[in-house]
Amino acid sequence: MKFIGIDLGTSSVKMIMTDEKMNIIKQVSKAYPLDFSEYGKSEQNPEDWWNAVKEGLCELTSDNAGGITGIGVGGQMHGLVMLDENYNVIRPAILWNDTRTSKETDYLNNAIGKENLQKLTGNIAFAGFTATKILWVKENEPENFAKCAKICLPKDYINFMLTGVLATDVSDASGTLLFDVEKRCWSSEMLELCNISKDMLPTVYESREPIGRVKPELGLGGNITVCAGAGDNAAAAIGTNTVYDGQCNISLGTSGTVFVPTENYVKTDNPALHSFCHANGKYHLMGCILSAASANKWLVENIFDTDDYGKNTIALNADTVSKQIYFMPYLSGERCPHNDSHIRGAFIGLSLNTERADLQTALFEGVSFAIKDCVGLIPNGIKKATVCGGGTKSRLWMEILSNVLGTEISVINNEGPALGGAILAAQAAGLNPQIKNDILYTVEPDEELVNIYNRKYKKFKKLYPALKDFYKEEK
Repeated sequence: MKFIGIDLGTSSVKMIMTDEKMNIIKQVSKAYPLDFSEYGKSEQNPEDWWNAVKEGLCELTSDNAGGITGIGVGGQMHGLVMLDENYNVIRPAILWNDTRTSKETDYLNNAIGKENLQKLTGNIAFAGFTATKILWVKENEPENFAKCAKICLPKDYINFMLTGVLATDVSDASGTLLFDVEKRCWSSEMLELCNISKDMLPTVYESREPIGRVKPELGLGGNITVCAGAGDNAAAAIGTNTVYDGQCNISLGTSGTVFVPTENYVKTDNPALHSFCHANGKYHLMGCILSAASANKWLVENIFDTDDYGKNTIALNADTVSKQIYFMPYLSGERCPHNDSHIRGAFIGLSLNTERADLQTALFEGVSFAIKDCVGLIPNGIKKATVCGGGTKSRLWMEILSNVLGTEISVINNEGPALGGAILAAQAAGLNPQIKNDILYTVEPDEELVNIYNRKYKKFKKLYPALKDFYKEEK
């Protein structure tokens, strides 16, 4: 048996083929464009995703044809894909990091009320959630809203193109603000608020459940089952085996997430923390920041004008840590804990002797402080964590993160959502592959550095209140 796992990301799709023990046989990656040509805008064409997936499947199976049992897709969450009555794409998908919906977010949180939203869905409104996008299209593009017959999420569009079945899973649906997380079903009250009907939405499945088979005309051969799949963070948690109470996985990809599984549904005291369904049939808590490794990519490529990410080789010690340069990592606004689509990034404390390494170190610290903001909202905190994603390529960053959090972190070699997709596909086929994380190295915090970072974190916490009004749009 062979399985294909697909990670439909923001900048590219990553695809792997595995055997039944989840050993990776082959992997490919295909990039596609992102449109952020206007302030707050972040859109992609679903056709670009599908073309990239088709090319990837051809390459993946070129010398490994036959014997494919199942496919599982993990994908970027919250995106709004609108289809007409013939299932054609109406407009580009509005992505998770689009921040044009502040008006709609405020309406839901203030007019409808955060407490009511939590009762109906388990969560409050954020600019990135799907419901706010639906209201935005209704207000700003009524002609497109009128054409809309079906709504789905990014990975669900790929599953539809693979099978002809419009379906979603509980983990991805949790991030729409249209879904009752505790009851694991669509919320009729939220659908009415957004002026959409249940038949416009996909049928909801558990992540490992089969939804259909790959269409014969795609030429992959055999009876290949496609499972419902999962949102990227839940899929990554399956891939990293983050499925039990007390565990924590931190992902430093385009965005940054703190993912904590829970046995049962948890109503959070702080609504900035997400309470979602997990892909393992249970639940999880998650804090999300919008810019993580993408902030470092911005600094290195756009500001330093290089693709050399390895120049920062400073030694982490009391002298280097004590420098008073701060970075606010809010390049696309921020979700947790501020829920502020207007705030933007900033360097604070620059001087004539500030060097390139100082800026990048401050960026690593700023993102780590933002992760600490999320960790601080987790009931009972965390004892240790695994870390995955592009940010793990920097050993310095991992040392900083460990000392900022004051906890042991283990860096893992893992294909995250793609591996999670393959595992879910294997589970749909009746298998139960056992996953053991391949730990590259573990970082232990240094007490002296932890104390210094605790003091810096207190100063970092003063920056958002000082600057938040500066970025707000004029009324």
